[in-house]
Amino acid sequence: MSSTADIIDQLIGAAESPKAEALRERRPVTREHAQKSWLALFQPADASEASLTERYAVATFVAALHGETQIGAFYAEGLARQEGGEQIATVIEALAGANKAIGPYGHYPSGPLSREDLDGPGWTIAVEQRAALGPRLAAALQHAHLLVFHPRDARPEALQALLDAGWSATGIVTLSQLVSFLAFQIRVIAGLKVLTAA
Repeated sequence: MSSTADIIDQLIGAAESPKAEALRERRPVTREHAQKSWLALFQPADASEASLTERYAVATFVAALHGETQIGAFYAEGLARQEGGEQIATVIEALAGANKAIGPYGHYPSGPLSREDLDGPGWTIAVEQRAALGPRLAAALQHAHLLVFHPRDARPEALQALLDAGWSATGIVTLSQLVSFLAFQIRVIAGLKVLTAA
């Protein structure tokens, strides 16, 4: 994929929609930095701490958890281009389909925000799916699910689980940035689609 292609433009079909293009042109700095973030995550100079397979797999899973089929398909195509990606995509599709929720769930520290506490389902990957994904990717998907649906419940033990699975501190930062970026990208695209349709 060309590094010059703006991914958000591509996903909203800006080339075919003058209104979408005009909306994006109103925020040139946001547009530029969103694309730079995508390039840093998916065309990195160094992918040794988080492989492209892992990055595309997590992105596919996060998009599916958000119920974004178009965005999920885009990242699944990227995953399919990686070694073993098609098999991983099949497992991820099953995992995401079986673990849909609404969220976010979790509990704040005791105080005024506690009234917003909400219990919700946790998630553990089945043994056979964990074996198919490998310990690193299984731990990454488990962490991504936590950040999407239980961000209030993030604890040091969650980071330790990643370290135990072979993730480095740098890789964990990249993984967390990836989940955060996907949430941002999904919301920007949803907002642009609503404004374009108005």
